[in-house]
Amino acid sequence: MAKNNFVQVRGAREHNLQNIDVDIPRDALVVFTGISGSGKSSLAFGTLYAEAQRRYLESVSPYARRLFNQMSVPEVDSIEGLPPAVALQQQRGAASTRSSVGSVTTLANLLRMLYSRAGDYPRGQGIVYAEGFSPNTPEGACPTCHGLGRVYEATEASMVPDPTRTIRERAIEAWPQAWGGQNQRDILVSLGYDVDVPWQNLPQKTRDWILFTDEQPQVPVYPGYSPEETQRAIKRREPPNYMGTFTGVRRYVLHTFATTQSALMKKRVAQFLLSTECPTCHGKRLQQAALGVKFAGLDITEMQRLPLKRLSDLLQPFAAKATLGAPTDAEAPEKAIVTQRIAADLVARLAVLLELGLGYLDLERSTPTLSPGELQRLRLATQLYSNLFGVVYVLDEPSAGLHPADTEALLRALDGLKAAGNSLFVVEHNLDVVRCADWLVDVGPAAGVHGGRILYSGPPAGLQDVPESATRRYLFAAEPPAQPTPHPPAGYLQLREVSRHNLRGLDVDVPLGVLTAVTGVSGSGKSTLISQVLVELVLDALGQQLPEADEADPLEQPAPEATGGYLAGGLGDISRLVQVDQKPIGRTPRSNLATYTGLFDPVRALFASTPLARQRRYDAGRFSFNVAKGRCPHCQGEGQVMVELLFLPSVYAPCPVCHGTRYNPKTLEITYREKNIAQVLDLTVDAAWEFFADELPVRRALTMLREVGLGYLRLGQPATELSGGEAQRVKLATELQRAARGHTLYVLDEPTTGLHPADVERLLTQLRALVAAGHSVVVVEHNLPVIAAADWVLDIGPGAGDEGGRVVVAGPPAAVASSKKSALAKYLRAYLSE
Repeated sequence: MAKNNFVQVRGAREHNLQNIDVDIPRDALVVFTGISGSGKSSLAFGTLYAEAQRRYLESVSPYARRLFNQMSVPEVDSIEGLPPAVALQQQRGAASTRSSVGSVTTLANLLRMLYSRAGDYPRGQGIVYAEGFSPNTPEGACPTCHGLGRVYEATEASMVPDPTRTIRERAIEAWPQAWGGQNQRDILVSLGYDVDVPWQNLPQKTRDWILFTDEQPQVPVYPGYSPEETQRAIKRREPPNYMGTFTGVRRYVLHTFATTQSALMKKRVAQFLLSTECPTCHGKRLQQAALGVKFAGLDITEMQRLPLKRLSDLLQPFAAKATLGAPTDAEAPEKAIVTQRIAADLVARLAVLLELGLGYLDLERSTPTLSPGELQRLRLATQLYSNLFGVVYVLDEPSAGLHPADTEALLRALDGLKAAGNSLFVVEHNLDVVRCADWLVDVGPAAGVHGGRILYSGPPAGLQDVPESATRRYLFAAEPPAQPTPHPPAGYLQLREVSRHNLRGLDVDVPLGVLTAVTGVSGSGKSTLISQVLVELVLDALGQQLPEADEADPLEQPAPEATGGYLAGGLGDISRLVQVDQKPIGRTPRSNLATYTGLFDPVRALFASTPLARQRRYDAGRFSFNVAKGRCPHCQGEGQVMVELLFLPSVYAPCPVCHGTRYNPKTLEITYREKNIAQVLDLTVDAAWEFFADELPVRRALTMLREVGLGYLRLGQPATELSGGEAQRVKLATELQRAARGHTLYVLDEPTTGLHPADVERLLTQLRALVAAGHSVVVVEHNLPVIAAADWVLDIGPGAGDEGGRVVVAGPPAAVASSKKSALAKYLRAYLSE
């Protein structure tokens, strides 16, 4: 291949890259491999994509640059031959239900145009323009619910949950808990209301006024006085402690919800708001004028709720060009042309989504409910349809969350992009994708400071001659891996008549005391069954709380789904359920590896026990960057400050006072074994494991982090820098270090996301150790090595959406591999006999 057909990278030093030089071919499928944390993403995204984006932004005006989410300038000497790049990364959907499959793919815009220009209008109704079919615009949103589909009301029952209590006993739970609530109670005393009789014994008129009035009378307040003393003081016109303003309880709840900047306060008052379907639009979110317009007998909301596969089938006849003798709309030929053109465009775009195995989704599905893999494929479909030429597509694990059958469709889609004259740079662990590469760039040999070197760059076959490569032994395995003998289940959790999404009256037995893999194509219903229904029913039976929802606007959360079904038995001696998911472990840089796992507490205690700290009377709190006495006053312990640039996006720079250490100078004078607290936070897990060799409480947490393959992360690594897979493994390590109490049921959703086959082996060792210790582990998984090593496989399907939601086959891996009904069987058979 000619030199000018290569991207030439020289002196790349981003993150852990060791000043590397590498040549990467264009117009090819290039796969970057290496164990988790080796530096492959730093090369593909942090260097190549970041530089391509930087060069593009250099060509636009400074004003336009502000509109882009700019990446920092990569640490690299030079890159030559780099075309424009498009990144398709793993990321969670925006935490707003207003972002949907329709908006991400732009299909919703086309559908609105179809209804506006080609819909059947009620007689006498004027045209509704495209924006009038969107619930996110003033023209389209239902005026009653403002386009949310639900209305929210504070009722007497929601604000006063226990009417047997008196007002003084805090019957009105919706009022503030501290002084604010006491203030309102004192004001009621001044107004002459009896705060010492049970709420239910007060006259209805009194209760309604206290809860629902918009009046705000101002009265003298005498804190600490009895009701009798207060009334005497008012009669004598005794000077009050202060003048207090009364606020009705509903008014307080709605005002606080609408104006508070505190997420905690917003969450607290949201619990007093009841959500019901909007009586005007019946949950369809649109004005009546838009809902009156029909196409193929459906209004636009009904159309958007169809699975994409059914939507495509419905539009197909309209997309077909009018043939000779076919009936046409003689009165409105323009309408017929518009219908055909828009329908044909929709069908062509839908075909790409169906090819990528997403036919079970619907356009209304909100992005927070999608997996990172689904979201990435939606974006990939949009790129496939755009027909760009000469672009580098940088993809982050496009096979994540994909059943082996869907991976085949993904590879066909990538081939299509390459055939159109584009380059594909893919960070990937899936060996099926790696085997299809034209060129491999293997980064390693290990993670973090022990990685960052190019072990090999060339056609896949050449990797066989690189003994240092961790990928080599999996890619060129001489014989199939030995599989453990499956253990029989010790019992079963009996779920009966389960109904949610595409599960309809399903009966299923989930084994206990073993490692169970729940499988099925994307959209078959396995995550609904395990990560939602099973978790909710078991937590309810144990009296445990459901995990917190994402920190989005509570009113923008979809209405909670009622679970049809019940737990018929089998709970036995299970005393606890632990769900280990991929949600972030924190949303600010203040949350990090050390704080989340709890190992920061004994580390701070060690610093507080040093002679100089004791002499100065520093306690463990002094060594927290969240406490004023120890942190840098300039950056408030953030370690960085925001720099405003006039025409460019704001950037973060290291704090000029503490230089990124987060602490004030006095705190940094304290050292433990010649390192201060900031230097300790800068250690990797592996380095800290050696540094704290004699400190058992710290070492136990570090050992577990190493066991799940996170030895390369720094102790102070901000939570915001962790991938979903890393966050999940941090949670798993945190659980593993706890002294196991009783019989625990562990539920994991795709724990192998982001894991190299070598790290998958380590993860399996940990999961098997949990089973050996008497616990039950259930994993939703597509990874064949994990499925093959499970004791029991529960295959859900056979297809996605309406074609799924049933138990296809259940049993040990070998039994599932011989099934004729399972979509997994042929791939599992091939893996077991490789």
